[in-house]
Amino acid sequence: MQCVIYKGRKKADTYLYLEREGDFSRVPPALLALLGPLEPVLTLELGPQRTLARADVNQVRAQLREQGYYLQMPPREGEDGLQERLKTEGFYMRIPDRDGNGTS
Repeated sequence: MQCVIYKGRKKADTYLYLEREGDFSRVPPALLALLGPLEPVLTLELGPQRTLARADVNQVRAQLREQGYYLQMPPREGEDGLQERLKTEGFYMRIPDRDGNGTS
């Protein structure tokens, strides 16, 4: 399955995936308004073996088939999210809890 990825100018780190370039017919108008002007950033083949940095390829493929688009939102950067992101990028950091004790 081929996919075109767009980024909006109004929402940082938010990407809209479509099966066909320029085919916004199944994207809700309110979502398009929220994202603002869109520009294509990448075209790629979404095969089952493809890995994506912030999304599960099978979920993306399913949503493209079912609803015609996939919306990738920016990651949440709470304490737990930051800790997991650092671990996946090869870093380890102990974040103190409210009592001053380190958590892992």
